Formats: sequence, C-alpha cells, structure tokens
Amino acid sequence: MKGKRTSEYEIRSMLDKRVKTTNSPDESLNEQVENFQYWLMKAEPNSRIVKGKDIKFSIDDLADMPDGISQWDGVRNYEARNIMRDNMKVKDKVLFYHSNCKTPGIAGLAEVVKEAYPDYTAFDESHPYYDPKSNKDNPRWFMVDIKLVRKFNRLITLKELQAHKDKLKDMVLLNRGRLSVQPVKKEHYDFILELEIQ
Repeated sequence: MKGKRTSEYEIRSMLDKRVKTTNSPDESLNEQVENFQYWLMKAEPNSRIVKGKDIKFSIDDLADMPDGISQWDGVRNYEARNIMRDNMKVKDKVLFYHSNCKTPGIAGLAEVVKEAYPDYTAFDESHPYYDPKSNKDNPRWFMVDIKLVRKFNRLITLKELQAHKDKLKDMVLLNRGRLSVQPVKKEHYDFILELEIQ
C-alpha cells in the first residue's frame, strides 16, 4: 500500500518568511519552494563628511568591494536595526536605494550574505556613528553583510515609483520614506524589476 503524501507549510509573517516546503499530490516529496524575504536598504551615494570621514556609499562603492561584499553599518534607527537583527536572513533579496541626493531611486540589487552581528563602528570613538551607550558586552546596534547582485541598467527614480502608486500604493517607501531599512512585498519587488526594462 502506498503511503499517503502529506503537506507541510511554514506560515509566518512577511517579516519572518523562511523556506516553505509544499508536497502536493503532483509534487515530488523532495521538491522545495524557497520563499525569500525582500527589503529596501538606503545609502547615500554623494560625499558627506561627518567627523572628518566621508560616509558616502553608492552601488558603485559596493561593486568595488572585494567580491562585491560589504557590511551594512551605521544604522542608528531602532526599527531599522530590529529588521536587520531579528528578520534578515542569508539569501534575502535587497533593493539598493540611493537616498539623500538630487535624484533618489533604486540603483540595483543585492543579497544578504551574513546575518546580524554587532556593529563595531558604534564602539569606535573616532567613527561618525559612535555611540557611547553601546559596548561590546552590551551592543546596541547591529549590521548585516550584503553582496552586489547587479547594478540596474538605469536608476528607477523615486518620482517614477510615485507615478505607479496604483501598483505600489502600500509600498513602505512611498508612505514612510525616512526609514532606512524597510520590508518590500514580493509583488512590489517583481514590479520594480519589470520597470527597469520598460
């Protein structure tokens, strides 16, 4: 007698989706469907000097890093920190966003390659993002590592995204623009990839 196939579902919130395994009668027991999370992360592409150091970081700067990998340090907002510390996982997808510049917009794609660990720039008194209330024994701030996937063929500007409010009406970027690390729905992520080639 053949064994009955079962279905296993991991149901979690948008901020905590992991790997979903679905074994329907038409699927192999070994077949897995991976559900990545999607995020938008903001960086400043233009030079800005803080405490004698230039804090700019563009998608080109990421491309110039060894293997296109960089830590994402300097986040000093609790909500953004919590997202990185508690929710980001390896292989999550990232929209790399240029902010605080003449033409803000999405410049390309990245991927999380290392999960949260203490942001040691907060311990360095000479660093622009030093925080005396954070220490190695009780770190307050965290960071992840990301890797460049690719630079877009063109910048998808904030103005262009705003022109598609019918498709992106509940996108966090268009409603809470100042949050530097924010969740993105898969349908928004997919729509943005379509915009690039239009």
